[in-house]
Amino acid sequence: MSTDSDGGVDPGLQRWRLVLGEAADGALGGAVLNAGGVGQDAALDWLYGRDEELQRRGVRRTGRHGGDGPSIITTVDWLDQITKLFPKETIERLERDAVERYQIHDVVTDPAVLARIEPNETLLRAVLRTRHLMNPEVLHQARRIVEAVVKQLMDRLATEVRRAFTGARSRTPSRFRLARDFDVRRTLRANLGHYRAQDRKVYVEQAYFFSRTRRHVERWQLILLVDQSGSMAGSVIHAAVTAACLWGLPGVKTHLVTFDTDVADLTGEIDDPVEILMKVQLGGGTDIGRAVAYATGLVEQPRRTIVALISDFYEGGDPGRLVRGVRALVEQGTKVLCLAALDEQAEPAYDPEMGRHLADVGAAVGAMTPGELAAFVAEHVGR
Repeated sequence: MSTDSDGGVDPGLQRWRLVLGEAADGALGGAVLNAGGVGQDAALDWLYGRDEELQRRGVRRTGRHGGDGPSIITTVDWLDQITKLFPKETIERLERDAVERYQIHDVVTDPAVLARIEPNETLLRAVLRTRHLMNPEVLHQARRIVEAVVKQLMDRLATEVRRAFTGARSRTPSRFRLARDFDVRRTLRANLGHYRAQDRKVYVEQAYFFSRTRRHVERWQLILLVDQSGSMAGSVIHAAVTAACLWGLPGVKTHLVTFDTDVADLTGEIDDPVEILMKVQLGGGTDIGRAVAYATGLVEQPRRTIVALISDFYEGGDPGRLVRGVRALVEQGTKVLCLAALDEQAEPAYDPEMGRHLADVGAAVGAMTPGELAAFVAEHVGR
């Protein structure tokens, strides 16, 4: 058994010891964790020691018996420790497991915890799921998380939206020299006289660039129809941010509608995604067919409308009504996207049978990132 200079296990073995827990001590030949490793082990034990399956298998046990690591008792203590002991990516994973896997609600319902925690999307999803448990003081603290994460998402997506809607490149020269607008053919033609056979190179004395002109656009409608059942938290967040980024763009009239068994048209607040998310009620039943019927009533010009239905397609209402509603939209010329996920990972989880039915009547079924949806809209608006 090799050890490091502090008498602890080498880094590779230490990682295995942290993964396997106290049950692995006998396999380490008497070597012990170094000081940092002891603290990390205590922090991991506080969280994963509550997993009954791991306890049954003897991989990780609770009921520690001494040691010189920190005494971790409260969630506040635990958050303080992991911030000191782990890199950012690991901290976010630990926080995600705490709120999603082990339902440790005080991560997002205790004011003392919220005051310390670094905002991220995992915590935003947790806030949306537990908002009903919060008193006014906690809601005030939780809003800080919502505002911070929404700003991060808005900043990222706004760049993608601007790029998608910048406009088509024209054939006229531009005085703005941007690499993405470099006119290769014109530059080569203009500089062929500077070709040197011995070097087999064309020496460029004058470079040319495309200019960008705003497309002439006719008005399109984008109707975002968002399932607010519990499993769709990530998509609800990104739909609200996407709608806000698209709001007010020339040629696009954006609607945002959320639904469970009821339908809520949030278009009037579309420019304030923070307020929208603070009002969202995750969970409950799902009547997708009713929501599609509502969206159909919003359509002004069917052939200049995109309906993006964002749902897991587990229909709690009449499945036949849902399929008939989507078919009617498609047959009138509306472009229907049935998205099982709208987030940065675009990892869909949905009812595959219903997905097939919707695809059979002409809907495009899949998953998109917000940037991909913006590009899809920009492509059609610019035609």
